[in-house]
Amino acid sequence: MTLGDEFNFVEDTEFGTTSSSYPVVFGITLTPIIIGIILGVLGLAGAAYLLMNFVMPVWETFQQQQTKQNELLHSIDQKKAYVKQIDKAQQEQAFSKQQQLQVLALFAHEKTLDTLLLDLNRLVESSNTQISPNAVIAQLKKYMPTGKAEPITDDSLGPLVNGKLKRSSINIEIIGTYEQTQSIFRNIERLQPLLIVKDYQSSLAPEPVNQQGKVVVSRVRPTLISTSFQLQALMPLSQEEIATAKAAQQNTK
Repeated sequence: MTLGDEFNFVEDTEFGTTSSSYPVVFGITLTPIIIGIILGVLGLAGAAYLLMNFVMPVWETFQQQQTKQNELLHSIDQKKAYVKQIDKAQQEQAFSKQQQLQVLALFAHEKTLDTLLLDLNRLVESSNTQISPNAVIAQLKKYMPTGKAEPITDDSLGPLVNGKLKRSSINIEIIGTYEQTQSIFRNIERLQPLLIVKDYQSSLAPEPVNQQGKVVVSRVRPTLISTSFQLQALMPLSQEEIATAKAAQQNTK
């Protein structure tokens, strides 16, 4: 063996020692670069694994909870709006009932008809304000109800009133001067129940006669007027009367 051969042997031995300092796996020498690449790939794979198995389920759960929260808030807003609508409807209903009571108060009822004769007598008496020898005393000559109150079904007050109101009619006659008659009618208009005057007729009253049947004429005596009319009192029907009136209308058709 020559010196050159010994040198080559030493060189080959050193090279083999140097090349074997990196581990070899599956025929791949794990150099620092290769190891870095492998670690990077393992890191990405671990991150993907954590993302798929831990982060994504938590994110989906968060999204579901967020959706439920939004639905709950929307439901709460709807309920608040519904409560406001209920409050508004209750206020409108209370206002409607108040208006209905105010309207019903304008109509007559059985109790007001019971005192109507007394009211008319009082109105006639209140027109007798003059006190003198020749003063004329106004008188209520006739007060005659025509019968029991009947439901209105003849369109006389409009079709919307049919089957909702009833009418009680009273034939009345009064005697007095023009001024007294005018005062009586003004006071009738001030009465609380809703009254309608129909069939108004006015004429000169016959002159008074003495015991011998002769007409007593006084030049200073005011002219007497005889006024007859029908006073109609309007009253709302009860629920039972409304049902009966509807049944009667259907039977007549």
